[in-house]
Amino acid sequence: MASLSKTALAPQTGPAVQWWRGAAIYQIYPRSFMDANGDGIGDLPGITQRLGHVASLGVDAIWISPFFTSPMKDFGYDVSDYCDVDPIFGTLADFDVLVARAHQLRLKVLIDQVYSHTSDEHAWFVESRASRDNPKADWYVWADAKPDGTPPSNWQSVFGGPAWTWDARRGQYYLHNFLSCQPQLNGHNRQVQNALLHVARFWLDRGVDGFRIDALNFSMHDPDLRDNPPAPPTDRARTRPFDFQRKIHNMSHPDIPGFIERIRAVTDEYAGDEGAIFTVAEVGGDEAETEMKAFTQGDARLNSAYGFNFLYADRLTPGLVCAALAEWPDEEGMGWPSWAFENHDAPRAVSRWCAPEHRDAFARMKLLLLACLRGNIILYQGEELGLTQVDIPFEQLQDPEAIANWPLTLSRDGARTPMPWESEGEGGFGAATPWLPLGEENLARSVAVQDADPASLLALTREIIALRKASSALRHGSAACQADGALLRLERLSQGERVVCLFNLSPDPISVIKIPQGETLCSINSVMPDVLGSYGALVVRV
Repeated sequence: MASLSKTALAPQTGPAVQWWRGAAIYQIYPRSFMDANGDGIGDLPGITQRLGHVASLGVDAIWISPFFTSPMKDFGYDVSDYCDVDPIFGTLADFDVLVARAHQLRLKVLIDQVYSHTSDEHAWFVESRASRDNPKADWYVWADAKPDGTPPSNWQSVFGGPAWTWDARRGQYYLHNFLSCQPQLNGHNRQVQNALLHVARFWLDRGVDGFRIDALNFSMHDPDLRDNPPAPPTDRARTRPFDFQRKIHNMSHPDIPGFIERIRAVTDEYAGDEGAIFTVAEVGGDEAETEMKAFTQGDARLNSAYGFNFLYADRLTPGLVCAALAEWPDEEGMGWPSWAFENHDAPRAVSRWCAPEHRDAFARMKLLLLACLRGNIILYQGEELGLTQVDIPFEQLQDPEAIANWPLTLSRDGARTPMPWESEGEGGFGAATPWLPLGEENLARSVAVQDADPASLLALTREIIALRKASSALRHGSAACQADGALLRLERLSQGERVVCLFNLSPDPISVIKIPQGETLCSINSVMPDVLGSYGALVVRV
């Protein structure tokens, strides 16, 4: 099924590069990783308990999704206290233990920062809504109704319906780009920026090594509250009013990079001997590439950004890969990209991108392809096991977006199911009844089962990450991409090392005019002379 060259794992020497450039990052969704106290919800002690598994993959860092104090209406992305741990996840002391253990295992720790909005239960919003003249009156986006009582603009929420909610206490509308319980911070306000930078310092002082910044392009709006224009016609399905607009006024304000430079100035203060605190922004929307480049341009902004090129794609094609890489050429002043095929907001890739009978072969090829991309790579928990999307019945749904838009959107819950550590019962998650069902199919892919199998996807993941770390070309090099039908050809080059990567992104064998000659670093699925079998892949140092 797969073979790797042992000599390929010998590290390539060269100039020192900051730890985050080309890093492999493992995303942990804390509710679903490991439950240490048996209440059905994963927690920080559970993460600490299972960090050995993460370290065994060979990744450089973990990214932990929100664990802050929250009413959990959007499962932690509605923060009510930025500087504390929600009791369902543990305590600040538990977080300190987690960081210490991660560092002991040589894992960097990245955490989410949600700078565009808070919970409506946050003390800042409670004060802001109390009157129009209190010290925090302008910390959120408030506006009077139009003369006819309707909202001040036509802006729509990502989760469906208007992005404005009437508040009788102030006699005004407040803006929320997401749920109505997630009021929009006024990112233009310098005091708000100062408060958020204080939050960053709080966690940096506790030893974190970087931040993944959520929905950063939503952090500032058009102060004139101009209506968004209609979106042009499209053949893509529109399931929400949000999809019918060009989102040019409720987000993506040109002043956002100025705030980013203030974030970078703070993180640079904490840079140690091993290089910078790492910052990566999540950027979605119609102008994602333009914004990601602006957010990462030069040496005074963020280190990296990632968008949704792959996360919501219904097919993985050579053209999609080449188009994504083409946006990030190896040029002076150009930012450094990050890539994810899966995360907590998107359906599992193996369920989106191939037929069920091809999932095992496809999962192997997909992981090797991810490792061969130029940029940082982000693995979502369970991706190393080949977990599939679990079909959650409506009565068991937890995700507010899925409930609101049922049945027109794939539930995010299906990708948030608990990690199967064992194949019996509830998968060794730690509770008899987890907050979401694991799914019978995924129990058979448990860590325990795959740990005992040297030919498993888990074993291959460890080998692939080791291969990437040992190759300067794969980790740091430039990239040239060519698409020819179902055949994808990547060429990576760094410090005199040239690596050619071939991928068959189809279930049917394809002919290759000429297999490159050299040292075979990795061969996945069926590779024969001048033929790549179903989802076959080959990586050669030439």
